[in-house]
Amino acid sequence: MGSDAKNTPISQTDKAQRETKASARTALRKIRRTRRHDGKDGSVRLFRIRKKMLSQNRLADLDSEKSVEQKINGKIEVPERLPMLPVNDAVVFNYVVVPLGVNRASSVQAAEAAYAGKSKLIFLCTQRQNQRETLTKKDLYNVGTVAQVLRIVKAPDNHVKILVQGLLKARLLGLDRNGSFPVAKIRILPEKPVSLTTEQQSALLRFAKEQCEKMLNLRGLPSTEIMNLLNPVTNIGMLADMIAGNLKLDTDVSQKILQCTDPVRRLRSVLSHLMHETEVMSLQVRIQQETQESLSKTQREFFLREQIRTIRKELGESGDGTDEIEELKKTLKRLKLPEEVRREADKQVSRLANLHGDSAEAGVIRNYLDWIIDLPWHKKTEDRLDIAAAEKILEAGHCGLKKVKERILEYLSVRSLNAEAKGSILCLAGPPGVGKTSLGFSVAQALGRKVQRIALGGMKDEAEIRGHRRTYIGSMPGRILQAMKNAGTINPVIVLDEIDKLGNDFRGDPASALLEVLDPEQNSTFTDHYLNAPYDLSGVLFICTANHPETIPEALRDRLDIISISGYTQQEKKDIAKRHLIPRQAVENGIGHKHISFSDGALNTLLTRYTREAGVRNLERQIGAICRKIARNLAEKKPITGRVTTAAIGKYLGAPLFMQEQTDQKLIPGVAIGLAWTPAGGEILHIEVAAMEGKGQLLLTGQLGEVMKESAQAALTFIRSHSERIGLNAEIFQKTDLHVHVPAGAIPKDGPSAGVTLVTAMISSLTGRSVRHDLCMTGEISLRGRILPVGGIREKLLAGVAHGMKEAIIPAENARDLEEAAADLAGKIRVHTMSHIDDLLSSAFETPFCNNSLKG
Repeated sequence: MGSDAKNTPISQTDKAQRETKASARTALRKIRRTRRHDGKDGSVRLFRIRKKMLSQNRLADLDSEKSVEQKINGKIEVPERLPMLPVNDAVVFNYVVVPLGVNRASSVQAAEAAYAGKSKLIFLCTQRQNQRETLTKKDLYNVGTVAQVLRIVKAPDNHVKILVQGLLKARLLGLDRNGSFPVAKIRILPEKPVSLTTEQQSALLRFAKEQCEKMLNLRGLPSTEIMNLLNPVTNIGMLADMIAGNLKLDTDVSQKILQCTDPVRRLRSVLSHLMHETEVMSLQVRIQQETQESLSKTQREFFLREQIRTIRKELGESGDGTDEIEELKKTLKRLKLPEEVRREADKQVSRLANLHGDSAEAGVIRNYLDWIIDLPWHKKTEDRLDIAAAEKILEAGHCGLKKVKERILEYLSVRSLNAEAKGSILCLAGPPGVGKTSLGFSVAQALGRKVQRIALGGMKDEAEIRGHRRTYIGSMPGRILQAMKNAGTINPVIVLDEIDKLGNDFRGDPASALLEVLDPEQNSTFTDHYLNAPYDLSGVLFICTANHPETIPEALRDRLDIISISGYTQQEKKDIAKRHLIPRQAVENGIGHKHISFSDGALNTLLTRYTREAGVRNLERQIGAICRKIARNLAEKKPITGRVTTAAIGKYLGAPLFMQEQTDQKLIPGVAIGLAWTPAGGEILHIEVAAMEGKGQLLLTGQLGEVMKESAQAALTFIRSHSERIGLNAEIFQKTDLHVHVPAGAIPKDGPSAGVTLVTAMISSLTGRSVRHDLCMTGEISLRGRILPVGGIREKLLAGVAHGMKEAIIPAENARDLEEAAADLAGKIRVHTMSHIDDLLSSAFETPFCNNSLKG
């Protein structure tokens, strides 16, 4: 026998027994019209009444709570042995009226025997998942429901349909199959008392009823009628059984709820499943509404388009997009595209012709074809290869930077002799504010080409270079093709700014994508993902800029011709201020460049006391601040003078931001002046060494880096290994500590170029000989006493000149760097080139060492 009670509705009323029987008769009439049963296994299924009662999910009428209690407590005595009816795929709960279909002979006899009895009681027990005809106790769940058979009806197909009402829960103790039908030995399971206060019970009942009403509303059922049946219920266990019997739960879940004798816990378990079902139903309703709205909108748009098409046809106008397709074909043919690009474009035009004009895919294809039409394929600008004119443009726009200008002019000269020469990709590397980007624009001006700038700083998405694939709405080409479209020619100058600041993440590596772009051997067939066809970039002049070229990935750096820009000298900054910065700031601040001028002393003060940089950005900010002060005085009609002097700088800008290193007229033993390079230019360092009684330790202070610490250790090792030639007793190193300090401890210092200065200061401290106060030095040392070359010679020597140094010592191998700085240093400082410490000892001290050769 089988039953399917998952969707069978239940109800609870406070009406009398006669009303229950009338409702049962109504249900049975509808059951007679139902022909559903399972096939071969003969299992019982719950018959669904499809129309008013079950299709609207109405609850089947029950006896009232009072009448059921009367059946149990007074009128009906439940024996220990009852006919047993196995139920398949359903669980019958208390207070529920359920129609069941019966087709096993033994089950039919059990139902008839129960109906023939005085109390009409039968034991309903759900069978486990098996299809055996003869069932044992192991094939059944341990807990079932004692029910009353209300009506039996025989169907024409020899099936029997019965109407039962659940009364009590009972445990199956044994099963007797000696007769023609199974008889169950049972024990009634009493309900546990409710452990909640009256207020808690009321709150729990109210919440459960609210959830039921919410579910009914979601299903679109008449909630008022059903809630009128549920609202009078005050028994927690009864409400739990009523709701559980109406939920679509698995058999195992329903059985667990049935076996629970704690009414509070049972209701909470039922509520958990009810709330889950409510959430699922809410989602289902929302999906259904969205789908319906989408279909309605699509249908409406379809009918409107059809009407527009009909109207255009009646007016003799083309309404199918034919004119647009023909116009696209003519435009593409006129462009004389490369063969591969033309094939792709023709393919997309054919696809567009077969699509509806307002579809999303049609918009994507139109956008793609617009890009093909807008990109330059053959248009180019003729280069203005007048080297003399180009040199004038570079000189007018930039002061100094001799090596950079020479390299750019060499590139232009090669282009004038061989227009097809591919050459290398220029990369201008240097600190901020030295004019790297403006140099790229000057090159474009000198050549007469269009110029585009692409900022690469912080770029992490490879698609920014190669473009997005045309798989979604909103895709577009990469920044390279966008620059080509904006330029409108196939040979513009593209400035790739901040190439050293490219990033990478899960979206790809833009630096790797640039390998194809910046390789002259490959970029003639550059393929953008959006275009999906090769594009020739060989006519483009790429100029990259970077602050720190060492951070550029090695494979990309190998494709670049790096031109270092170290920065401007003080004289160059003054020239830039007079020629460019002061006139520009005067005009921007509304005072006119003819009404303001700066004295040389004022500019020197700005450069040394208020700015410290390799470029001129901060210098321009300070000049702008002075111009704003003057502009305010003009606006307030106060008397002003157009000449800005040294004394006026402090009045306008306040206290100096930087204090200049002061040089003494005579240095005490243990002090030497070194030269250092910084991103802002050169600087001098006073290195101080103090010898004191101790155990031969070396102390280093002044925030020195690892390389500088190693230079100090190498200097001490060299002095100890040559102590006899210097005139020192070897025992002094066992009893003396050396403390090396470099002032301005808040500023990190590192590099090998202080080695020579460290050796000189240590020897001065240990021997008591003073170093010359007008002498500065730089160079790396080895343990053999060799003076090794270092970088930044020009900037360092200019710093020595600015601080009043008369002589300087540099490594002999750096003599070639003097040519670059010759014009700036002429007559201002005397430079000595040395290759060994022995040469240093004979000229660095006020009392030189004599006849002590340290060369090993």
